[in-house]
Amino acid sequence: MGQLKSLRTIVMFVFVVLYWVAFPLYFRNSNYHLGVVITASILSCISLGVWLTFSIGRINIGQGAFAAIGGYTTAILTMKLGASFWLCLPLSGIVSAFVGLLIGIPILRLKGVYFAMITLCMTEAVTLVFLNAEKLTQGASGIMNIPRPGALTIGTITIIPAYQAGHYLYFYYLAAFLLLLVLIGLWRLNVSRIGWIFRALRQSDTLALSIGINVVKYRLIAYGICCFIGGIGGSLFTVSMQNIFPTSFRVTDSMYFMLYCFLGGLDYLLGPVAGAFLLTGSFEALRVVQKYQEGIYACLMIALMLWLPNGILSLRFRKRALGKELKPEG
Repeated sequence: MGQLKSLRTIVMFVFVVLYWVAFPLYFRNSNYHLGVVITASILSCISLGVWLTFSIGRINIGQGAFAAIGGYTTAILTMKLGASFWLCLPLSGIVSAFVGLLIGIPILRLKGVYFAMITLCMTEAVTLVFLNAEKLTQGASGIMNIPRPGALTIGTITIIPAYQAGHYLYFYYLAAFLLLLVLIGLWRLNVSRIGWIFRALRQSDTLALSIGINVVKYRLIAYGICCFIGGIGGSLFTVSMQNIFPTSFRVTDSMYFMLYCFLGGLDYLLGPVAGAFLLTGSFEALRVVQKYQEGIYACLMIALMLWLPNGILSLRFRKRALGKELKPEG
């Protein structure tokens, strides 16, 4: 057990050094490589919200809708009202959470495939709303040339400097810091009393209700946090791209957010992060064989799901389990 914990600590330390120091310094002049990791970091952040709804036993295929709401909130506030990105970022999460709670009150009573299908339709419905609300969203033309973040100051102290053209490292560390905040927040939530209640809901709603847990309340808490995370992720993605369209977050994106969780492992908080980085990286690596890219990608996905049904992070337990099987009795 001690060796496993030490190995886990070493792996985490190596990953942190690579992610925060080695990679950005080595590729500091390569906007392409930095852009890939920026995208993976933001997708990981949004997917962590989906992981949270899995923790209460609900299959969420509608996270793309709330990422779109967050993105459009930031785009409209910055373009039409001239609001600062640093104000729009939390506001986008709040607006997404508010919409999510309004929708969640009726749909969270549904279970299994019924809840999944409703959330699946939600992304398409939000796309149609943004497509037809031309006065606010510019319709199919989308909102272009969204301003990049200015400086974040408190009094006379500059906390975060303003973005400078061509400096992708700015968004790299911004996305990395946002991902770190979301991970820490969800980890604290997961090990708290509320986290235990969420796991009780995943096991059995009826059992949780029988011991006095307010099931509706905690479902709404989980779903509201999920939508908030989707909103801030969509906000950062929109500003990094400097544009947003009704099709920026589609049904397929919502399915990918769910897939990242399955691929990394639903039992692990880092599951969505591992899944998002693996799929984003493999997708970019397969660009060299564009003709067969989607076919190879699909085969890799099927193979991983068949041989690692508990996600790629479950690999770390295989050696330990094998050792127990081979250990002689007596």
